[in-house]
This record gives sequence, C-alpha cells and structure tokens, in this order.
Amino acid sequence: MTDKFDKTPPGSPAGQVSVSKGATTAPENIKAIPVRHVGRWISGIVVIGLLVALGYAFSQGNIQWQAVGDKLFDKNVVAGAGRTLLISVLAMVLGVILGVILAVMRLSKNPVTSWVAWLYIWFFRGTPVYVQLLLWFNLALIFPVLNIPFIYKDEMTDVMTPFMCALLGLALNEAAYMAEICRAGIQSVDEGQTEASHALGMTQAKTMRRVVLPQALRVIIPPTGNEFINMLKTSSLVYAVTYNELLRSTSQIGSTSYAVMEMLFVASIWYIVMTSVFSVGQYYLERRYARGSLRSLPLTPLQRIKVNLASFSNRPSGGVSA
Repeated sequence: MTDKFDKTPPGSPAGQVSVSKGATTAPENIKAIPVRHVGRWISGIVVIGLLVALGYAFSQGNIQWQAVGDKLFDKNVVAGAGRTLLISVLAMVLGVILGVILAVMRLSKNPVTSWVAWLYIWFFRGTPVYVQLLLWFNLALIFPVLNIPFIYKDEMTDVMTPFMCALLGLALNEAAYMAEICRAGIQSVDEGQTEASHALGMTQAKTMRRVVLPQALRVIIPPTGNEFINMLKTSSLVYAVTYNELLRSTSQIGSTSYAVMEMLFVASIWYIVMTSVFSVGQYYLERRYARGSLRSLPLTPLQRIKVNLASFSNRPSGGVSA
C-alpha cells in the first residue's frame, strides 16, 4: 500500500524523490562585497599630500633645476662617478680577501692568531672610517720616510697618495666587517662536514677550502652585496683625503659656478642610480643563493606582475559563485 505522503511517481526507482518545479532553478550568485578600509584611504591621501607639498616646496625654492640637468653628465662628474666605482670595487675586493683570512684566523685553535684577528676587528670596528682615512693621510707626520730594507725606500708623502689613502682606509675598515660575515657563514656549516672530511684524510686547510667555504657562500654572499652597496656611499668620505671622486668633483664645480646645492643634487642622483643598479643585482644574487634553503623561490617583480595580470584577466565579470 502506498503511503499518501509518498511523492514518488509510479514507475520511478525506489528512493528517488521527485523535485517540484519551483526548486529546479539554479541558486542565485552570491555577490561578495569587499570590506571598506577607510583608514588605508585616509593614510594614503595624507602621504600623497605630504609628498606633493614637499615637491611643491622644492619647485618654488631657490634652486636652478636647469643647472642640475646641464651638469648631470658633465665630463668631470662622469669621471668622478667612475673613480667612485673604481675605489669601491677595489676596496671591496681587498676587504673580502682580508676578511676571509681574518675569519679563518678568528676560528683558529691557535690562540695567537685568534687573538690578533680579534684585536684587528675590535680596533677597526671601534673607530670611525673617517678617522682612519685621516690617519692614513697624515701618516707622514709619524713616518716621514717609508724604508723597507733592501726592498723599497721613498718619501711617505709620495707613497700615501690620495688614492692609496682612500684604498687602505676603506679596504681595511671593510675587512673587519667582512671577517664577522665570513665567520658567521663558516659557523653555519654543520660540524659533521668537517669531521667527515677529516675522516677521509683531508687536512684542515683542504677541508676549509674544498668543503666548508663553498657551503658557507650561501650565507656570506648576500650580505656581502649589501656591504658593497654601503661601500658606494661610504666612498664619499674619501673627500677628506682629497681623492677626486664623485662628491669632490661635484663640489669643485659647485664652488666655481656658485651652484652648490644644485651640484649636491647631481651627486645624489648619481649615488641613487648606482646603488639602485647594484640593489637589483643584490636581489637576484640573494635569490640565487636561496635555492639551497627554500623549497620554492619567491617570485621576481616581473613574475609577480605577470601573475597579477593573468589573475586580473581571468577574473569573472559577475559576482562570485558559491
């Protein structure tokens, strides 16, 4: 006997319930309404307003912007920028080489070499680089003649040229910081690597050269790029030892043309361009050496733009479905 509440039509399979005509229509799409972030809009408007006000103030100030454009590629300015790059690269190379040596000495079981390395790092990190540059520049007041028996003898003023003072001042100071970076990189390598190398009969020097240092590069190289970018800016301090780098070149032009502020803007533009170019290189260098520690590399700016454009083009025109 069929129950009077059974809606199954005759001939249909058991358990299959017919649906009324009113329930056959698809559900309406859910319209997602994003949350309004009023604070973000207000803070963004305030920041933009401050930037516009700052730009307007400089535009109305007593600055000859035409002189900035005219002197931006002056031959003396370009030559000064080239000397800034030269002294920065050479100082960084010497700093890295000496820093690796100091790091190995610092980790040595020999108490004499470890103590000497610690003393070097303590002194050069404890005194300003500006003072160190002046010490090298005035070294002739202590040693008028550089006399290396049977090898070399000359006046100290002829030896300590502005270039040599700048190179020694920047390189020796950088070596102290690179020593700590290299020490951290070496200590990041598991001690089992060293023990396994010694078990294979490798000497301490060969283990450091073949096993430890290659693995430590993943930790050493990224901050080294940051140190080089900082070196580009720190090189402006060699103005004190009369080395004709970028800042000194622009200052000389400014003092003769009475465009002091304009030439400082020129120097700032060059520094920003150089540091920006090397910052891009540092980003890709860090990304390359992160392959050993990250499962998936972060997207580059260009890849993020492509992903955002693809997601925007594939976004549905209507509301979001349930």
